[in-house]
Amino acid sequence: MDVTIRRARDEELDEIGEFTAAVYLGDGLLDFGAEDPYIEELRDARKRAAGSEVLVAADAESDAVLGALAFAVHGGTYAELARPDESEFRMLAVRPEARRRGAAEALVRACMDRTRELGLAGMVLSTHPRMTTAHRLYERLGFRRAPERDWEPVPDVALWAFTVKV
Repeated sequence: MDVTIRRARDEELDEIGEFTAAVYLGDGLLDFGAEDPYIEELRDARKRAAGSEVLVAADAESDAVLGALAFAVHGGTYAELARPDESEFRMLAVRPEARRRGAAEALVRACMDRTRELGLAGMVLSTHPRMTTAHRLYERLGFRRAPERDWEPVPDVALWAFTVKV
């Protein structure tokens, strides 16, 4: 694998926010398109870094940021579904030109490792039903659909839950 996982640096946060919003918009994952209010949340990686661990997948040679996500634990600002013995990650995005290099998988595995380090039993995540490529990755890593934990952050926007024991 030609990527390394590390914490985001302060000077990278604006870039991370912009490409995260662009990825979600470009991949058709915002139900209300460019007018979706969630786009501002996606752009605000500085706010995410204040309330979670923002992790990046960086190119092993150039150190350029290829992808990022927010890792949170129960009770944290960015933990929406995590129970007391769980962590979760949110806002996983990989630049289109960096896909198929293992960045997303490396980021998810890093979250699983971090969950174990913290002594937690498992992880949960929310995903849009249209994120079929991501669903295949999650299932390959042992996550299973947990429909009893599906939810709507706003009316008429359904999100699926996936969980895994670590």
